[in-house]
Amino acid sequence: MSPHTRQMEHSRVVRAPADRLYALVADVSRWPVLLGPCLRARQIERHGADERIELWAQTNGKVTTWTSRRTLDPRSLRISFRQDRSTAPVASMSGDWSFHPAGDGRTRIVLTHAFTAVDDSPQALEWIAEAVDRNSVQELAALGDFAELPHPLEQLVLTFSDRVEEPGVDPADVYDFVHRSDLWPERLPHVGRVDLSEDPAGVQRMEMDTVTSDGRTHTTASVRLCVPGEHISYKQTVLPALLSGHSGRWEFEKSDGGTAIVSHHTVAVDPAAVERVLGGGATFEQACAHVRDTLSANSRATMGAACAYAASVVRRP
Repeated sequence: MSPHTRQMEHSRVVRAPADRLYALVADVSRWPVLLGPCLRARQIERHGADERIELWAQTNGKVTTWTSRRTLDPRSLRISFRQDRSTAPVASMSGDWSFHPAGDGRTRIVLTHAFTAVDDSPQALEWIAEAVDRNSVQELAALGDFAELPHPLEQLVLTFSDRVEEPGVDPADVYDFVHRSDLWPERLPHVGRVDLSEDPAGVQRMEMDTVTSDGRTHTTASVRLCVPGEHISYKQTVLPALLSGHSGRWEFEKSDGGTAIVSHHTVAVDPAAVERVLGGGATFEQACAHVRDTLSANSRATMGAACAYAASVVRRP
């Protein structure tokens, strides 16, 4: 190992079985709603036990992205990773997750990292170490809290989508409507306020007040990752009281001489908040249905308004 390589180890004992925790780490599609620093995660390819993933995360207050190759070993309860495309100041990063039964239904999670900096400077290594330490502590805590909930994983994380097609409009105009969320208070009746900033280009930070159909006002904050004309991915960093995680993605594509816009949602409902938010006697299943209905209604309202806006642009002389 290079003399300039720094190694770190973090661990946490969780009152949950090892295979449940392994499953949470193995499926990166859940990461944006489970792990605080993670903004977006996607699997690029998979061949047997080996996969390649792309991640976006908040790192020491900055949004960074990288790709990693992972090897998944469910028998040994170990997942190893190695970045094959890093972002400065990281030159290389590797490590593994391992899950060790600790008796009495508990598991010890161990997360290791080994990394080098682009110029081997002490300042760069310290910056990386600070980011690894902060994010690892947050991720282990989040995994533990989630794994200890008394519900099957497939009930705790919901994924759903809505699609609207509009003939005769340009996807670029539909994208523009969603991208310019600072104008939503003038354009969408369910949006009361939006504060929007973009720095660097393509990375937006948005705070929004939304009024739901039952008259409640929710203040949320999001980080949005924008690819012009193609898609906008987002993660809510300040959530409505009923949710413990929410990420999503707007997609724009040409369809039958017009545009198809799709709104995807992945959410984690907080079981402890159900009766506090929806009233005594409300069930977890009712809360999940309420969340899905509310988010779908807002998405469809936004997509309908976006298509109407794009149609008005097309009709201008």
